[in-house]
Amino acid sequence: MRATHSFVLGASLVTAVAAAACSGGEAANSPGVSGVAGRGGGRGGVAGPVPVTVAPVIQKSMPIEIRVIGTVEPYSTVAVRAQITGQLTKVNFKEGEDVEKDQVLFELDRRPLEAALLQAQATLTRDQAQLVNAESQAKRYQDLADRGIATREQLDTSTTSVAALRATVEADRAAIENAQVQLQYATIASPLSGRTGALQVHEGNLVRANDTAPLVVINQVAPIFVSFGIPEARLPDLKRYMAQRTLRVAASPPEDEAQKSAGEISFVDNTVDPTTGTIRIKGTFLNSTRNLWPGQYVNVVVTLTTDPNAIVVPSTAVQVGQQGTYVFSVKEDKSVEMKPVQIARTSGTDTVLQSGVKPGETVVTDGQLRLVPGSKISVKADDSPKVNP
Repeated sequence: MRATHSFVLGASLVTAVAAAACSGGEAANSPGVSGVAGRGGGRGGVAGPVPVTVAPVIQKSMPIEIRVIGTVEPYSTVAVRAQITGQLTKVNFKEGEDVEKDQVLFELDRRPLEAALLQAQATLTRDQAQLVNAESQAKRYQDLADRGIATREQLDTSTTSVAALRATVEADRAAIENAQVQLQYATIASPLSGRTGALQVHEGNLVRANDTAPLVVINQVAPIFVSFGIPEARLPDLKRYMAQRTLRVAASPPEDEAQKSAGEISFVDNTVDPTTGTIRIKGTFLNSTRNLWPGQYVNVVVTLTTDPNAIVVPSTAVQVGQQGTYVFSVKEDKSVEMKPVQIARTSGTDTVLQSGVKPGETVVTDGQLRLVPGSKISVKADDSPKVNP
């Protein structure tokens, strides 16, 4: 009896579920119930047009550029060292400040050098007096030899003594010049105008001639170099346009594109780096505002020439799919059409296209994720950048 009762209850539940399923299916197929809106809004549903932003395709003049990352290098670097050994008595600048060429930076103890100079001068005076006496004796021996009183040997001895003293006097003069040079080395001046680094030796310390550690390092930062590498495939273009005119180059910090510095290419290396496939280029910048700093990474833009008839769209209009790059073009009936495009290059927020669209067309710049070919659109207010005519 219990088994029969359970079987009847189970059959009743199955019948109820089947009836509910049939009722749900009929309800779904009935005209009074809307289906789920398909992707794109309007295909397979009653949802409205997809809100998007649009921009026109423009034909205008656009630069042909090479964009790479570069490094700022000082125009010149000098490590200042002492050329004599002595005590550092004075430092005439503060570390990290700008200095001018021939500005006195360091002063060493001059007293031992001044004493050495005085000693050399006194030695010269003594030897000059001995030379005068030797010349007088040689003249007397010459007169005596002419009269047959003095021997030839005495005359030769006096003549040799004069020659030796003359050489001694010349050596004394050289010693004086050396002492004067050593005294000049006690004052260390800047060999160029630039920016000083950290001070390595302070007043009171003993410095040695040509020590390994410099007293200070000076970098010339105005003008300044920006070094960068370009792919070897772009080298023929670079050489061709450099033969026509001086190429301009711009550099800006990655975090502040508005602070651009203008310069020109001044150096092209004589070999391609086989490990990277690039060739090293240098641009010279006046850097009067000190926007560029040695060791800094910057965005570099080399302008080769200008294309007067470039077809340009905002970069946000270009999408990437399985079949390549494409844009959604807006037709007159406010539906969209997917058009494959070929990208020539990108410049800032603009993209130059080789083919795919024509000037005057309108392309979608935002809202593409909800679109498929044939989707209806509505244009909403656009705060995104547009192509400048």
